[in-house]
Amino acid sequence: MPDKDTAQLENELRDAKDVEKFLSANAENLRDFTLKDYLRKLLAEKNLSQAQVIRDSQLDEGYAKKIFRGGTPRPAREKILSLALAMNLSPKETDYLLYYAGQSKLYSRNAWDDVISFALTNHKTVDATNELLSNLELEPLLG
Repeated sequence: MPDKDTAQLENELRDAKDVEKFLSANAENLRDFTLKDYLRKLLAEKNLSQAQVIRDSQLDEGYAKKIFRGGTPRPAREKILSLALAMNLSPKETDYLLYYAGQSKLYSRNAWDDVISFALTNHKTVDATNELLSNLELEPLLG
């Protein structure tokens, strides 16, 4: 796995005087993760078990395991957000997770996305997030 995170690469690129040298020096770090890679990295960093995350996400176990195996090329955005809540990710980590899943990042001009971002920031569960959405007459996270 690469040893520099995205923020480090962004900072180095911003300060770079020569893009070719930047690309050459960071060749290994520029290999894009897969969704499976990023999920594995998050589980390890946060000392989480896949089984507990799946339970907390309230996703169908078979479908969730398929996401973790990399067997779902583009999982539904709501399913990825359920995993993000279950993993207690920050909004920024969630945007990366959405990116690897081929989905759009959280958008601050969208009320539904704002509720999700609020829930992530405030460490809400899937149930608590759905309650917030319901109280605001917005679609639930998981239908």
